Amino acid sequence: MKKIILCLSLILTSFTLMACSFTRSNASDAVKIFLDQYKNLSSNVLGDLEDVIAKEDFTKDQEEKYRDILKKQYSDLKYEIVKENYDGDTATVETKVTVYDLYKAQEDATNYLNLHQEEFMTDTNILDNNKFLDYKLEQMKKMNDTVEYTINFKTIKDDKGKWQVQELTNSDLEKIHGIYNYDLD
Repeated sequence: MKKIILCLSLILTSFTLMACSFTRSNASDAVKIFLDQYKNLSSNVLGDLEDVIAKEDFTKDQEEKYRDILKKQYSDLKYEIVKENYDGDTATVETKVTVYDLYKAQEDATNYLNLHQEEFMTDTNILDNNKFLDYKLEQMKKMNDTVEYTINFKTIKDDKGKWQVQELTNSDLEKIHGIYNYDLD
C-alpha cells in the first residue's frame, strides 16, 4: 500500500503542476478546479490512475476492484471551502473534504486477518497475500462510512495572474484518498 500512496502522490503532483485553462481569479477557484478534476473523473485523473494500477502487482480482478474503489472515492468526494488567507501572491485555502473511510476498511481487514489467519493460508500453511488482498479490496469496495478532514491548500499566483495549487503533503494526499491514519492525531 505504501507504493500506492507514493503513486497517488505523483498523480496529485502532476495536477498541481499542470497548467489549466479555467479562470482562477482567486485561490479558492484553483482549489475547486483541482478537486473537481477528481469529482468529474477527468481524463488526466483516469490516465494517471491507470499508470498507478499498472505499477502494482495486482491480478486482473484486483486491478478492476481497485480501479472501481478509487473512481468511487474520487467521484463521491465532497468539499467545502471554509476560508481563504491571502499574503500577497500566496494564499492558504482551508477546505473540508469528506471521503470514504478507506483507512478504517484497511484497519478492519488487518484486524480480521489477525483473528482469522487460517482463512488466508495456503495448503502448505503459508499466508496467501493474494487472498488477503482480495479480502481487503472487497472491504474497501463496500465501505460507505465517511470521514471529514481539513486540508489547508497552499496556492500561489503565477506570472499570468492565475492561482495554482502547490504540491500537497503526504498526509494531505492520504486525506484525499481516505487512507489517512487519524488514530495518530
